[in-house]
Parts: sequence; C-alpha cells; structure tokens
Amino acid sequence: MFFASDNAGPVHPQVMDRLNKANDGYAMPYGADPIMDEVRGAIRDLFEAPEAAVYLVATGTAANSLALACYAPAYSTVFCTQVAHIHEDECNAPEFYSAGAKLTLVPGTDKMTPEALRKSIEGEEVRGVHGPQRGPVSITQVTERGSVYTLDELSALTTVAKDYDLPVHLDGARFANAMMALGCTPAEMTWKAGVDVVSFGGTKNGCMGVEAVVLFDPKKAWEFELRRKRGAHLFSKHRYLSAQMAGYLADGLWMETAAMANRNCARLAEGLQAKGASFLHQPQANMIFATLPRSAHQRLHDAGATYYIWEGSLEGDDPDEQLAMRLVCDWSITPDDIDTFVSHI
Repeated sequence: MFFASDNAGPVHPQVMDRLNKANDGYAMPYGADPIMDEVRGAIRDLFEAPEAAVYLVATGTAANSLALACYAPAYSTVFCTQVAHIHEDECNAPEFYSAGAKLTLVPGTDKMTPEALRKSIEGEEVRGVHGPQRGPVSITQVTERGSVYTLDELSALTTVAKDYDLPVHLDGARFANAMMALGCTPAEMTWKAGVDVVSFGGTKNGCMGVEAVVLFDPKKAWEFELRRKRGAHLFSKHRYLSAQMAGYLADGLWMETAAMANRNCARLAEGLQAKGASFLHQPQANMIFATLPRSAHQRLHDAGATYYIWEGSLEGDDPDEQLAMRLVCDWSITPDDIDTFVSHI
C-alpha cells in the first residue's frame, strides 16, 4: 500500500534487463556509446522530429534546469505557476544553472491560464535596464496537483508566449501519463503545440534514473552540451543512462507503464469516492489529492499504508476533522494493494 511517490517504485524488469545487457564489455564514454545512437533515433521518431537534439541526464531537476538555462539569460525571468516543480521542489536550481535568471510566478491554480500568463508577461520588461527581461514560459505536464492540460490549453499558452517571441519549456516528468490521458502523440503535445524544449521523464515511470532533454531547435545543441558538462551532469559511463532509456522505449513500454499507473489511479479514485472522500482536484493521470477524516487516516497508517498527509496533522483530538492527502500511483501497484487500502478507510 505504497502511494507516497512514483519515484519509490521498482525498476521495470525490461529496463533492468537492458541495463544488464549493457554491462557486458566496454563502450565509449560520455554519450558516444552505440546504445545512445539507438535512443536518439527512437526519440526523434517518437516526436516526429528528425532534426531534434536529444540528450540524457539522471534527474528531472537537471533536465529542467539545463534546458531552461539554454533559453533564459541571467538577466531574464522564467514564467511558471505558483506550484511548478521548478519553483517548489528544485532548490533554486533553474536560477543557479542560468546564472541568476529569476522565476515569475503566474497567479492562479496549478494550471496556468492564457489571461494570467499574458498579464504576468506584460508586468515584466517595463523598467528598462532596472528590471528582469522576459524569458521562457515553463509548463508542467502533468501538473503538480495531478491535472492535465488539454492540447487546446497548451496551444493557447504557447500562442501567448509566441506573441512576445518567448520560448516554451515543457516539464514532462510525467510526460507519458499525460499523453496517455489525452490519447495524443508526443509531437502533438510538444512542438506541434508550440513547445520548444521538453524534459521527457523516465524515472517516475519505470526507469532507475534517466530523463531525456529534447530540443526541437538543433541550434541549441552545443550550448546544452556545454552546460551539461559544466554543470557536472555528463556521465562518463553514459551507456547506463542510454540502456535505461532504450529499455524504456522498446516495444512501447513507456506507454504501457504510464497506462498502468493511470488505471491504478482511476481504480483508487473510484474506491475513494465510494468511501465518501472529497477530491481537491479531479484525478486525471496518476495523482490524487483528496480528503478523509482523521480517523480514516489513522486506520490507514496503522495498517501500514504509506502516503503523504498534505494538509493537517495525523495527530489530533477531532477524529472527524478532514485532512488532505496526496496519493501517487505507479505501474507496479497491484489491484490488491488498492483494494486493501480502500478496505481500511
């Protein structure tokens, strides 16, 4: 009954098998391994982007920060939501890797709106040399509250960005979950919608630790390579990143694991609803934010369930007080895990 994070699940056997195969003999370092050639071609095919520059790093923070740094000069600001991962959970890494670019938080909910984005953009670059210049727009898909932008919503945001000649970054730590929820293609959710660079996640969806950065403008390739090296994120034994991504992409595994995680979430949401839980955000991919009485949370924790209390404290005198929780499903959770969890509510 482990619902704390999709970072905590096991590596998929297909990915581990590819790692084991890569562990035989020798291979050139720093991304010159033949597996990386395979990965680069596969990602270009998936995204219908034959000229795209494709690179691998080990963490989502590195993927986001290095990608944004290529588009955000030190004197600029990045536009993102108030709950974006680059703001809440990356310890100012985007600011660090861009040598000082700031973040401008677009007001609203977990989903950015075109109106709010336009207003935030208009609020910057108005003080001449004394203020930050307008920089990239960063969109999180799936959002940090489990919502999924539709293709129309993405296009509306990128249209606003392009009105000001601003590049768009997509934080796709849960890219596959969003894509499967929408039933679209990688290209439709990225460059066809106006996205310039995407962090294509693998770690949360069955890999050990690998994320791809896909730059649809190949002119940015050399800058990314320099920033990755200077930022200490160029692996010498790169084949172990390449092998993970190769195993992840083979036979559509990345879509299969995302679909499994999303189905697990839907099953869990149905069980919670039947038990009277209230949802703070409508579950759309593999995350749930909901409330239950303190007494229900205490029963769950006593039974060994692992998840985060999002608001409130497990300890308290009022057993009926509603406490918010975050539940995240990955591909490996079983229906029995879910049903057992619901049975303890």
